Amino acid sequence: MNQEQIVLADKLEQGKLGLTYLKRIWSEIILERKGLLDPKDKTKLNYVTSVFDSLGIGLEPTYQYLFMHAPSFEAFEDWIITNGTISKQLIEFFNTAILDGGHSVEDTKIEKPVLSTKDITQFERDGFVIVKNAIPKQDCEDTVKLIEEFLEIDLDDNSTWYKHHPAKKGIMVQFFMHPLLMKNRLSPKIRTAFLQLWKRNDLLVSIDRVSFNPPENELYQFPGPDLHWDVSLKTPIPFGLQGILYLSDTPENQGAFTLVPGFHQKIESWLKSLPEGAHPREEDLHQLGAKPIAAQAGDFIIWHHALPHGSSPNSGTQPRIVQYINYRSLNREIRTEWI
Repeated sequence: MNQEQIVLADKLEQGKLGLTYLKRIWSEIILERKGLLDPKDKTKLNYVTSVFDSLGIGLEPTYQYLFMHAPSFEAFEDWIITNGTISKQLIEFFNTAILDGGHSVEDTKIEKPVLSTKDITQFERDGFVIVKNAIPKQDCEDTVKLIEEFLEIDLDDNSTWYKHHPAKKGIMVQFFMHPLLMKNRLSPKIRTAFLQLWKRNDLLVSIDRVSFNPPENELYQFPGPDLHWDVSLKTPIPFGLQGILYLSDTPENQGAFTLVPGFHQKIESWLKSLPEGAHPREEDLHQLGAKPIAAQAGDFIIWHHALPHGSSPNSGTQPRIVQYINYRSLNREIRTEWI
């Protein structure tokens, strides 16, 4: 490929996959590989990750492929078709977010609101809300069976729950793409709830993993993650949400998702109150009032990302099985300084 042939593609130019920004990002990476990209022309990272999420391809393997092989754009799209998971609905979400420019939700008619005025008031006060029956019980059962088969375990035989599997990273399971996992992500109730809380229509779903948290025993102790934040603590912390889908009934003692209610209202004053030199991530966050959230299979918890949150030790008799799902504004504010 001659470098003269490569120019920055227009952001709205589409190839055979019909996705805006894809050719632009490809051209940027090819030019960057040759040292010919002006940094001011580089697409924002949240746009890049959203494009790759829309195609079911990971950020790291995609960059590796482009830097190693410098393919033509047509060859790159062929590689995506082979290695990704193409969803016309995700591509439509992204194109709509780009072309509409991110209108406020007041300009977007929501025919069937999921969250009541009471729910939204609770969210504003506590920083979290539970969407009941976000997906059907049968889909929960089918997803649990899918994860059971993926991990090669038997939920009726607790001796299999602790076996090694290359996709397990503690309680996290690196299992991202399957039609059923995508169906759960695209639940109309889940998307609508996020629309109501974000109050924007430029929302894109992330491609995240699942989790399997078995009970503790004499040979196995809960590995975490304990209470933490997944956002920079550089203040003011921009608005953002996260979500978790319970795939099995989960009482408080069964490794339930845990958070500190209302802390999004207090975090700035708490950070200012810390002694000089203290690191907020090393504080005992349980002392702030951590609360495990019990819920049923099919229930979906959405929380403000300024709340300390995490899983908890499972002292029950069954594993906690969940799927992480999040919708984020394409044009959200992101803190680049990590604190």
